[in-house]
Amino acid sequence: MEITSLFNISGKVAVVTGGSRGIGEMITAGFLANGVKVYISARKAPALIEKARELSEKYNQECIPVPCDLSSMDGIDEFVNQITEKEDAIDFLVNNAGAAWGEPLESFSEKGWDKVMDLNVKSIFFLTQKFKNLLSKNGSDDDPSRVINIGSIDGLNVPSMETYPYGASKAAVHHLTRVLAAKLVKENILVNAIAPGPYPSDMLGPAVGYDYSEIAKRNPRKRVGTPEDMAGLAIFLCSRAGAYTVGETITSDGGIVKTANHDLS
Repeated sequence: MEITSLFNISGKVAVVTGGSRGIGEMITAGFLANGVKVYISARKAPALIEKARELSEKYNQECIPVPCDLSSMDGIDEFVNQITEKEDAIDFLVNNAGAAWGEPLESFSEKGWDKVMDLNVKSIFFLTQKFKNLLSKNGSDDDPSRVINIGSIDGLNVPSMETYPYGASKAAVHHLTRVLAAKLVKENILVNAIAPGPYPSDMLGPAVGYDYSEIAKRNPRKRVGTPEDMAGLAIFLCSRAGAYTVGETITSDGGIVKTANHDLS
């Protein structure tokens, strides 16, 4: 029951897609700080390689960059093959890579729709499918392997901006999480999702000019999310403490979803 045992994840191997910035970097940093070897992916190789070097040095733990484009099957296959060449098994898969696209309803493009759906939904399914064997090797009754899918509160609420496929894709992620959880729990692989609210990121940042003060004011907690909030939740899900949590979509949003229109002050 000691906290060092309940939340211990040291010695594990993780794959975090989109792990070089935003929420992916937060989870990666939390893993590295607690003794996990982490492979991270992103499309832009120079920035990815530099971020992996920076994180490795900061946490004195291996962070290995694997540049790739996960929006296509070729990119997914290349990524999985590179990991398979280096590892016989993995313990954690964090499906975090994602995209958003905003256009008016009347002119919303097929290009934007397909980009969001391919990266946010299709890649999660096929990465989980193709990493299943590596996840199965280490998963046991006492210590199952884990998959964490990063959804969004925009998949639970109606988004305020015209990002039509984004909310739909994240709702799909939440339901796909339940479907995959039902299938893979029998193989000692636990699948859960995190639905973040506002966190500093290169996805939310441009929409608010990287000024999160107004968003913070409107949040029940009067702030945006921090790396500790996201890393702590991911560590819980991957540790002994989270080993009985299956198929859940856990919000990390300061109370937006559950307290909306219920201000009792």
